[in-house]
Amino acid sequence: MATYKKRGHKPKTKADKDDIIEQNSTTAEVFNTLDETASKTEEWAIKNQKYIFVIVGLAAAIVLGYLGYDKFIAQPKASEAMNEMYTAQTYFDQAVNATEKDSLFTLALNGADGKFGMLDIINEYSGTPAANLANYYAGMSYLNLRDYINAITYLEDFSSEDVVLNAIAKGGIGDAFAQLNQQENALEYYEKAVAVSDNEFTAPLYLFKAGSVAMVLEDYDKALKYFNRIKDEFPNSTEATNIEVFIGKAEASM
Repeated sequence: MATYKKRGHKPKTKADKDDIIEQNSTTAEVFNTLDETASKTEEWAIKNQKYIFVIVGLAAAIVLGYLGYDKFIAQPKASEAMNEMYTAQTYFDQAVNATEKDSLFTLALNGADGKFGMLDIINEYSGTPAANLANYYAGMSYLNLRDYINAITYLEDFSSEDVVLNAIAKGGIGDAFAQLNQQENALEYYEKAVAVSDNEFTAPLYLFKAGSVAMVLEDYDKALKYFNRIKDEFPNSTEATNIEVFIGKAEASM
């Protein structure tokens, strides 16, 4: 079972947090040992950000559109929460395309100029669709800020019936565990991300990451299975470009 520090055990000071990150963040070595081609998979997030944001917006709209219970209490609160989240979401969207990302992700988390951040939405509007989405944004913000423990905490609090968003959230948890050098947990969540959906956007990405981590764990049979799935099921994906190289490495290691 995956283990990590719960919200009640967060580092109390920035120095403590930096120390944890410095001690545990070694996963760059994991993927660098495989091939430079692996870095191409990271381009997926950039190329598909607009798609992701559309899905997020649609998910929120659908939830709010069918929120018919307790019309005079729950629905106004949910609508208010979505309105309050607008500024924080704008900061997040800007951060994705910015060169200096950290300050914008921090603003997305904490807000500015009297406007709520994602953490405020989660605390003030608990139980609303906006608070649920804020968990996603908070988790991804922390992931980009290299605060991997909080990234796991908030992404695990997010839930969605949308298979793409669900896969991205689980893949984000896998990335955080990988950066904490907890490779078994990383593999578990990459596999969960693939199991959620075999769509062409996320499945080949997380199959590749699962295969790469399986190689590090010396589970070559599993790595070969995932690399072959990319070759057979997603031949047009970025990850398939040089997949024969990785298949060869897995076969040679067995």
